[in-house]
Amino acid sequence: MSKDNNIVFAYWVPNVSGGLVVSQIEQRTDWSYDYNVRLAQTAEKAGFDYALTQIRFTAGYNAENQHESVSFSHGILAKTERLKVIAAILPGPWKPALAAKQLATIDHLSNGRIAINVVSGWFRGEFDAIGEEWPEHDERYARSEEFIRSLKGVWTQDNFSFDGKYYQFKDYTLSPKPVQKPHIEIFQGGSSRAARDMASRVSDWYFTNGNTPEELKKQIDDIREKAKANNHQVKIGVNAFVIARDTEEEAQAVLQEIIDKAHVEAVNAFGDATREAGAASVEGEGNWAKSTFEDLVQYNDGFRTNLIGTPQQIAERIVELKKVGVDLILSGFLHFIEEVEYFGEKVLPLVRELEAEQQLQLQAKSA
Repeated sequence: MSKDNNIVFAYWVPNVSGGLVVSQIEQRTDWSYDYNVRLAQTAEKAGFDYALTQIRFTAGYNAENQHESVSFSHGILAKTERLKVIAAILPGPWKPALAAKQLATIDHLSNGRIAINVVSGWFRGEFDAIGEEWPEHDERYARSEEFIRSLKGVWTQDNFSFDGKYYQFKDYTLSPKPVQKPHIEIFQGGSSRAARDMASRVSDWYFTNGNTPEELKKQIDDIREKAKANNHQVKIGVNAFVIARDTEEEAQAVLQEIIDKAHVEAVNAFGDATREAGAASVEGEGNWAKSTFEDLVQYNDGFRTNLIGTPQQIAERIVELKKVGVDLILSGFLHFIEEVEYFGEKVLPLVRELEAEQQLQLQAKSA
């Protein structure tokens, strides 16, 4: 079976404190650089392809300390050999000229292993705190689209000119350009219409919150239909909080303990902020419009993807996600290093076996 057909795996880098759940449960996860280097090396050996750093400027929602995403990504790249690290960047604090040059340099230093996640922003309090403009919901995506078009132009053209509402370039040539061709991979997130429309025009990858295969298929079909009309292709990544244990009972018990020990005040504050952001969209809802309190205990609805159970159950569910068009699983864990290692040993081989069986079935049908 061709590896090109395999679903790929990424993990959230815990470069902010508090782990990946807003809960007071014990977590053997640390936000320090040393811990993250060991985690990245473990993930690389386990078969993960990508790592995604988080972008935060202020404390809140159980994340009291935050390392800056781009420099932290570079630090991880320096200690790994194969892993590609996706650095999160916010248009506003970052300007495309600086981001383009910064990332091109890191691309050379890492031999083509940096990527970018363009985060349009959902937390107004953070922007207000650092004195940054806070455009309305759809305007934030319009700005992000200009940001991405600027990056692509700078990375692929000499004498690049661009006259946008937010960014302008005049006969600008970046040298050296990135190692990766045609350009550094560009990821983005969001579940609103504006986010999906932007992805269908300019992004290489689209991250969506956790959800059921049925609900994900609706989003994926919409994005891909629009992308086809735009002569564009976009791959899909879905968020999932993974709880893999030897028995289903063990896995469900861990999930229940996380929820039972939720930091109620922090979860509710997070919910209020996300609802405020979503209400500003044209359709009046955003990423977390249908999220329950329990869903919000994991920032990006990771429990809803239901990668919770035995290795066999999880592998089967991953293949079901692949069937509806998911190309990448963006995973979070409670105790990162040990659980990433377990995932690589117990879950990933089963996924590859199921993918190979699926491929043989497809070949038999077409023969």
